[in-house]
Amino acid sequence: MHNETDLVAILKNLPEKKLMRGDIGTVAFVYDGGGLYEVEFVNAAGDTVAVVTLDENEICAVQLQNAILHMTDLPAQNAA
Repeated sequence: MHNETDLVAILKNLPEKKLMRGDIGTVAFVYDGGGLYEVEFVNAAGDTVAVVTLDENEICAVQLQNAILHMTDLPAQNAA
């Protein structure tokens, strides 16, 4: 079970929310004693990107030593 303010990673892509497997969010609310979680995803500037309700099987606890920032929308590499 996860608690409010825990960091969790999603285990599947959610393209409709522009979220990818491994993106990290914060549990904002715990429903039904831990059956469902409202998870907020923010960018490095602290802006909310998405808020999603996920079940226990769609998230996992984050080990901070394994977490790394990731940039989306990188410019295409020029072929050398």
